[in-house]
Order: sequence, then structure tokens, then C-alpha cells
Amino acid sequence: MRNIAKGSVIIMASGSSAKDFPLERFAGVPVITMNGAISMFADTAIKPFFYICTDTSFPKQQPELFAQALSSSQHVALWSEQIAEVAGTCSAKLYPLQKAAGFSLKQSMSQGQSACVRPRFAWNARARSIGFSKDLSEGFFDARTVAYAALQLAYHLGFSKVFLVGVDLNQAAGRFYETADSAKSPCGLDQHYEGRVLPSLKLMAERVVDERFAVFNLSAASRIPASVIPKITVEQAHSMVSRKGGARPRSLSAEHPQQQLMAG
Repeated sequence: MRNIAKGSVIIMASGSSAKDFPLERFAGVPVITMNGAISMFADTAIKPFFYICTDTSFPKQQPELFAQALSSSQHVALWSEQIAEVAGTCSAKLYPLQKAAGFSLKQSMSQGQSACVRPRFAWNARARSIGFSKDLSEGFFDARTVAYAALQLAYHLGFSKVFLVGVDLNQAAGRFYETADSAKSPCGLDQHYEGRVLPSLKLMAERVVDERFAVFNLSAASRIPASVIPKITVEQAHSMVSRKGGARPRSLSAEHPQQQLMAG
């Protein structure tokens, strides 16, 4: 299912700024959402094009939200062991995720034409574990935020213009769907931001973003520097989507409810 889509896509995360996003104004734009951000769709007729979850503890911590994702999303990307648990009880098409393989220092110095973009001359193992996958048949890179996995999924699917919503990466501000009385999932953004999240985003900005793949941040409160991902307003995003027209993904075969995400 690689390159089945084109045009614009919204990546809907759960940062506090997402609560102010006028989702229904962008109803014609496909959405990739994640974790508890699925709650944005509870009172709408909009079905996320993709739901992605890389946190194996999330279904246990937020079972109602996870159930909503399985029932209301068109496609769902999970770890293989999670798929085995929900297969047969989920109407969405299921796609297994896998991490990208390890990389040696020698390989980092001569990357060739691999779909996995990694830092050049990465001297230590941590640096070599950072990357961006253009083809999820080769796995994806974990930057300790599922939004980064969603960016790789967007590229894999063929989208060319990505609008980030709720990618605040602000642990103190919390998630838009959490209240004082609601269950809260652990968050390690502060722990991983400088060492993994930001370096991964910088790699994407420097080595992946081009005329074929553009990324814009709609969160004015986002921790991501505008020099890494440019910040725009909702009105600017709406103008860009309207001017270019929303491109709907091609429909996928419903004959096989569990498909390989990497299948071309």
C-alpha cells in the first residue's frame, strides 16, 4: 500500500493546542491520528484515514479510547502482537509495524539508495538509531513520540503536504483530552526531547523535506523550532488546502482485513 495517496494530510496529535483546531473545516483532508487524539473525532462524522499506536501500554491505560480507534478508523497500524489480539474484533484494516534494522558505523558512511535516511558519520549507537524511513517495509524509526512515526507513515503512503496539529511536545501542558479526573498515560517527552525527538526532526528537515514532501506546524505553542518545521496559522493551512484541492487516498482492497503495511 505504498504511495496510495497524494496531496495533503493532517497529522492529529494530542497536545493541548489540538482542542482549538476546527476539524470539520478540514473534513475533506485525510487525517492520521494517534493514541488518545482519536477523541477529537467522537462527535463528528469524520473517520480518520489512519490510526497509529506504538505504545503497547496505551490499550490498557485508555481502553475506551483504543476501542474507539479500532471502531472508527479506516486503517490501523499497530505492532504485530497487538494485531493478533484485536484481529477479528476490529472493522478497520490492520497493518503491522516493525522497527528499522540496526546500522553499523560503516553503513552510516555509505548509505547508498536505502529508503532509510540516517545521520551521516554516526559515531555512536544512539546516533545510528536515529533515522527517517520513507518505506515502512524497511521498518520505522522510533523517536519516542508517535507523531514521528506518523510522519514516516505519511511519506510511505505518498502524501506530499503534511499539517501537524497538536504536536506541541510540551509535557507540562498535558494532553487536550485529559482532565483532572480522567486516567492519564505516562509521558516521557521531557526525558527524550533533546536527545532523540529534536535530532530526529532535524534530520527529517535537513534530509527528507523537499519539493516532494513538505511539513507545516499549526501549533503556535509547539516546542519544535520554526527553523526546523515552519509554523503557519489555521487560515494559512486552509488556504493551502483549498488552493491545491484535497486529494483523497485511493481505496484499498477490503478482501484482506490484515495487510502488510509495506506492500507496494
